[in-house]
Amino acid sequence: MTPRKSKGLFTYLLIILVAIFCIYFVSTRMNENTEKTDYTTVIGYFDDYEVSYYELDLGTGELKYQLRGEDTKKRYSVPNVSIFLQDTENYRIEYNKKYPNEPLQQDYIKITDRTWLYSLIPVLLTIALGIALLYFMMKQSGGGGKYTNFGKANLKSGASARKATFNDVAGADEEKQELVEIVDYLKNPNKYREIGAKVPKGVLLLGPPGTGKTLLARAVAGEAGCPFFPNSGSDFVEMFVGVGASRVRDLFEQAKKHSPSIIFIDEIDAVGRHRGAGLGGGHDEREQTLNQLLVEMDGFTGNESVIVIAATNRRDILDPALLRPGRFDRQIVVGYPDVKGREEILRVHAKNKPLGPDVDLKVIAQTTQGFTGADLENLLNEAALLAARNERMSITEKDIEEATMKVIAGPEKKSRIVTERDKKITAYHEAGHAVAAYNLPTQDKVHQVTVIQRGMAAGLTVTRPDTDDSHVTRNKMRESIVMLLGGRVAEELFVDDICTGASNDIERATKTARNMVTRYGFSKKIGTVVYGSDNDEVFLGKDYGHTRNYSEAVAAQIDEEVRLIIEKAYSDCTEILKANADKMHFLAKYLLKFEKIDGEDFEKLMKGELSEDILNASDDDKEAVYEDMTTEKSAEETTDAVSLAKPEKSAE
Repeated sequence: MTPRKSKGLFTYLLIILVAIFCIYFVSTRMNENTEKTDYTTVIGYFDDYEVSYYELDLGTGELKYQLRGEDTKKRYSVPNVSIFLQDTENYRIEYNKKYPNEPLQQDYIKITDRTWLYSLIPVLLTIALGIALLYFMMKQSGGGGKYTNFGKANLKSGASARKATFNDVAGADEEKQELVEIVDYLKNPNKYREIGAKVPKGVLLLGPPGTGKTLLARAVAGEAGCPFFPNSGSDFVEMFVGVGASRVRDLFEQAKKHSPSIIFIDEIDAVGRHRGAGLGGGHDEREQTLNQLLVEMDGFTGNESVIVIAATNRRDILDPALLRPGRFDRQIVVGYPDVKGREEILRVHAKNKPLGPDVDLKVIAQTTQGFTGADLENLLNEAALLAARNERMSITEKDIEEATMKVIAGPEKKSRIVTERDKKITAYHEAGHAVAAYNLPTQDKVHQVTVIQRGMAAGLTVTRPDTDDSHVTRNKMRESIVMLLGGRVAEELFVDDICTGASNDIERATKTARNMVTRYGFSKKIGTVVYGSDNDEVFLGKDYGHTRNYSEAVAAQIDEEVRLIIEKAYSDCTEILKANADKMHFLAKYLLKFEKIDGEDFEKLMKGELSEDILNASDDDKEAVYEDMTTEKSAEETTDAVSLAKPEKSAE
């Protein structure tokens, strides 16, 4: 519970306690000194002529009386006033006859009528306190309470939003150029009106999560210096019918009052999904909200000087009417940054972080293909946390490396107890992946091999691409299947039995093979035809489930082709690992000894530049052994180069 919520709850409890105390105080005061006895005893005092003074309130039935010879007055609530008056009707006359020397006081009886309102004081006080409490709660909920503001847009103050400019956006030069026109129009609208140009009414930012769509929208607002109304698609959706449409109307009314202005709707797919889909029919709250949004963006009423910017990563489920020109005129794809963009993003996020001399942002950008801007920010933040944890004053290359692995696969679990058998299986499994990748020309270079558990993986083989390739060839996909099967093949060849550790590898290999056949047309037997579709899913609201648009005979052919691709890749991987059996054993022993190997040492191992002497060295002596092997290798390379050059020339 947040401090603000706990403080509000404490206030409500305090008010309730005060109300209970007040009611208790009034009730106890009214009944203070009331005689704790019954009616018969009180009447007995009168029958015995013991009462020298009494006072009766006809409204409340409260009786005050004083016994003869006593100085204190007592109280009693009479159950029935009329009966009591009948029972004590002749009391004064008889009392004065019996005690002529001690007559009753002059006003021996004071019958007052305080009206029925006096008896309702506790009830009225309770009602008043309840109304005050309800008013206080509604006032605390904001502007008279949420119950009266359902139809109002959840506007967030632009002043409280984080400021951003185009200088804070890196790796998206073309995207920023597309948005510069919006900023210029908001600053100088007359320049465009004079030439007859119309600025886009809406800009839709498309792209994977974490690529900077929201940051771009904030940068536009920061550059333009105009009112900025940020909202989320889920802000319009409520359980009450008509609330979403009312909020859309209120949002655009507020934006028009402060024009020129920008409306930003994040995750617009929450309210802009395709109409008439799903199980709930076509007339629901979400569709009414979408209809109102369509009308406000391009309907009968004008919408000048109000720019709508929306962001989503699910363009395929948006309603076509929302995407047409006149509403979202411009669609900007914010994709994964290239190597140049990644370097720029890293420089932006590294401004306030001290980097060590061994950290090269260009190298980090080259080895982080597929990372989004959010991933790169998280990478540097994790590296900074590691440096602080180790009491370092700057971020080193080691911190960057460990942070990269942590972002990809999770933290190392060195404390987990692993049996020698499991460790051996993992070592040969990961060695199979690494050796297969090394011998496949299209596969990326091995960056690190480890048998330390990270996340759900018992071990890990990490490969890093050298270039940002946009297209994947058929041969590269086929060889990727060979590499994925390297773990299972290694288990079969070098371990006494296969195990369940390769289940994820087999799943990925099967999915790749099926995509080759059904999506990319890589099968000559099946043909260049797309079979099936991934768009018909019930959670997208388009159909009850995935539909198959091909016959059972074609399905059997697809299954056969997928099986043949997997079997061929398995056979090729078996040949590779058998031909490199000595490297497999050496690498597995190395992993069992040191638990991990980096890309540079792996290259040396595969080229025969590492001797098995390294396996007998400790962690402290490993560097010295490396230096000795490097010195010996440099002398051998000079001799081998000469000896190999001569036979080639003589053969010619």
